[in-house]
Amino acid sequence: MVGASNFFELAVAVSIALYGTGSPVALATIVGVLVEVPVMLMLVKFANATKNRFSNTELE
Repeated sequence: MVGASNFFELAVAVSIALYGTGSPVALATIVGVLVEVPVMLMLVKFANATKNRFSNTELE
């Protein structure tokens, strides 16, 4: 996951510099960064919305 690090801007810049602006590699890097954060936020929202469906008892 590129967005897991603090260097995703660098990853985008390097992919464009190495492969060019019309390359599928550069496009995949850019789209991956732009899609990753909203997907993670939706997963967190889903987890918070369904947290009451799970048992809240403590194990002894």
